[in-house]
Amino acid sequence: MEMKLVTVKSRPLPRIDIDAACDLIVRTQKPSGEIPWSIGDKTDPWDMVESAIGLNVGGYRREARMAFRWMKDHQLDDGAWYSAYRDGVPEDKTRDTNMSTYIAVGVYHDYLINKDKDFLEEMWPTIDRAMEFARGFQAPGGEIYWATSPDGVLDPMALLTGSSSVHMSLKCALAIAGELGKERPGWRACRRLLVDAIRNRPHHFNMAKNRFSMDWFYPILAGALTGQDAQRRLEKYWDRYVVKGQGVLCVSDQPWVTVAETSEFVLALSAMGNENQARIVYNWITDRTFEDGSYWCGFTYPDMIVWPEDKITWTNAVVIMAADALYGLTPAGQIFSHKFWMQPDLADLL
Repeated sequence: MEMKLVTVKSRPLPRIDIDAACDLIVRTQKPSGEIPWSIGDKTDPWDMVESAIGLNVGGYRREARMAFRWMKDHQLDDGAWYSAYRDGVPEDKTRDTNMSTYIAVGVYHDYLINKDKDFLEEMWPTIDRAMEFARGFQAPGGEIYWATSPDGVLDPMALLTGSSSVHMSLKCALAIAGELGKERPGWRACRRLLVDAIRNRPHHFNMAKNRFSMDWFYPILAGALTGQDAQRRLEKYWDRYVVKGQGVLCVSDQPWVTVAETSEFVLALSAMGNENQARIVYNWITDRTFEDGSYWCGFTYPDMIVWPEDKITWTNAVVIMAADALYGLTPAGQIFSHKFWMQPDLADLL
């Protein structure tokens, strides 16, 4: 699927070759369905779901379903997944709440495109267990503790980025439950307490990661902050993380612009309804590609050294997702839109 994008401020955008980005993911995917970060690298559950989402946008339904079924087959008895695998073998036995819930976003995204209720039914037990796993890690103040160690010891620390992502997963899980006629009032209560914590008790997120740009925009991307609250947060930290004409820094104190963070930031801008701003930022990274059309992971600025040189699956996936949000390639392009979740039939579920 090759897409000619529109012009912003009389400046023509490059051609975005969706198939080239998807081809990189497919070439990296193993026959089992597992999708590592890159060839020979590890696999983590969150980024694998992100890669499957990108494949679905590109029309690679079979390969996306292979990835989701790999997730189903590797889920642990408590509903979690380990944080890292290599060829299906656990490499890091940390059990992370954020990594273990993103499956709900991937499956709901699949449903928005394919309208396949049989697949929702197939994946429902997996999603049900995953959300119950994370719900058990909610602190009294609403934040979600991030993980247990490989030895099974709870780490009572909460990440703003991770908890924001869990919030998005809860929304999608509740939407799936609604489609299937399932009642999960515990998830609804969990989401409401969590969003209240993100909005009103930021000090509860005690695992300091504010060097990372994700901590800035993930509450917006996940819809925990909307309207004027989102706009104020956007403006407050813009100059800390955004390099004009280049993209978004991964961390504020290093001159490293990353394509994934920039694309996710584009998703956040689009989610707020800032479409023109989102297109401008997206335009900054659309030509950051290798000769095969797949996207760089990142580059240093101002010396413009591509680093690392690995071709990362989930980076390419989120570039595709940003294109979908901006240009409506599929019905799932609206999944992060704040307005989408305000529709009465969805808002009533939350």
